Amino acid sequence: MSMLASGRGAAVRIVDLSKIYETRESEDVQALDRIDLDIEPGSFVAVVGPSGCGKSTLLSLLASLIPPSTGRIFIDGQEIRRPHPKVGVVFQSDMLLYWRNVLDNILLPIEIKHFNRGHYKEKAATLLSQVGLDGFENKWPSELSGGMRQRVAICRALIQEPGLLLMDEPFGALDALTREQMIMDLQAMWSRVGNTVLFITHGIDEAVFLADRVIVMSPRPGRIDLDLAIEMPRPRQWTEVHESPKFRHYVRRIREIFEAKGVLVER
Repeated sequence: MSMLASGRGAAVRIVDLSKIYETRESEDVQALDRIDLDIEPGSFVAVVGPSGCGKSTLLSLLASLIPPSTGRIFIDGQEIRRPHPKVGVVFQSDMLLYWRNVLDNILLPIEIKHFNRGHYKEKAATLLSQVGLDGFENKWPSELSGGMRQRVAICRALIQEPGLLLMDEPFGALDALTREQMIMDLQAMWSRVGNTVLFITHGIDEAVFLADRVIVMSPRPGRIDLDLAIEMPRPRQWTEVHESPKFRHYVRRIREIFEAKGVLVER
């Protein structure tokens, strides 16, 4: 378990999980093949793998956006068959509603669940301040940069205080400098919230820097090729960590898996 966990994170158990997509040509596509995974409360788990390996399918199953073909998913011991109130999701696209200002976008889940909007306004302002957007409550999405919009999307997911935060390549569309800052911001926010995070990414460096564990997926059908514990102290400083032998060792371990599978090829 993360040193920074505060007990608010959800426990996740995945048993014998598979997903097969049916196609019009009757040639079924198996995205995931018998995944077993236990995630401790308050831990940060990154899932890395090549395109098409089932990373996003795994996230969609945990969010109950699609049904599994086989297997079961438990959150805090309860088997899920529909979207769970303890789960928040951040996608690669910020998915902000252009006709709602920043505050109204953040409070959207509160309105959908018919909670008292007034009770959450102060929390929304606090979240915005934590991501460097203090005073942006009345701005429109069109007035924000891509990084700013993604910060708002993260605030929208966190306003519900989710025990499990699912993040599907949330920084993939950002430039390198903005992505680096977002990674640092996410680490700081997670240290304060103490929830469980499942973070989907293509980036090996990103996964190793952020996570307590890195799950390495095989090419389709997705299986777990490596479950790697990342033992580096927190908080992690970007330059210091990237220059450390331990960081380079973890990155090399993951790259070796991809090279063995032909995903990464030396030329």
